[in-house]
Amino acid sequence: MYPPVVLFAKTMFRVLDLDLRVEGSGHVPARGGAVIACNHVSYLDFIFCGLGAQPAKRLVRFMAKKEVFDHRISGPLMRGMGHIPVDRKAGRGAYDEAVARLRAGEVVGVFPEATISPSFTVEDVKSGAARMAAQAGVPLIPMAVWGSQRLWTKGRPRNLTQRHVPVSILLGEPLRPGPDEDADAVTRELRQRMSLLLDKAQAEYPDKPARPGDLWWLPAHLGGTAPAP
Repeated sequence: MYPPVVLFAKTMFRVLDLDLRVEGSGHVPARGGAVIACNHVSYLDFIFCGLGAQPAKRLVRFMAKKEVFDHRISGPLMRGMGHIPVDRKAGRGAYDEAVARLRAGEVVGVFPEATISPSFTVEDVKSGAARMAAQAGVPLIPMAVWGSQRLWTKGRPRNLTQRHVPVSILLGEPLRPGPDEDADAVTRELRQRMSLLLDKAQAEYPDKPARPGDLWWLPAHLGGTAPAP
């Protein structure tokens, strides 16, 4: 089911004439397992995160909360694409499944903030991505997505008909955590790299809010009205 969904998403990107910028996709290996760790500003981030791996012809299997799999519409799609459900009350099974997928040579996508960041900055990052990469012996690739919050984010109405919205997808140099490395130290380095990528995406973003009412999609430190972290 995954390739048709990718084709549908790309068709919608063309219909909306989104200004997509992908940078650093060469960091995704052409074969073998890898963890992609991305910031989270939108309900659509998994689509754009997956797009970042497309130049390497890789399909990303995302870890997502179990409730998404229980939904009558999204559930069959998520299961059909081979994504990994996470029960937040008992996450060990999902963790073990992700490690097994990585060892089998798949790319697993993680949003280590665990939820959408209302501040549009990289907030606290959980250590699961670093621990999975170390246990499976695969690279840990930092990623930042910016602009997708303008289409659909937490606490704002959907705006999926908005055209010409720039969306930036930046991937950075992988970390390669060893089995004996401190997972917390790797996680701090991951967060720093994700933050630097997001800073770059925001600094180079071609659009500015056209009206004062549009300042909501900018973080406070850039003069926007998003809440502070």
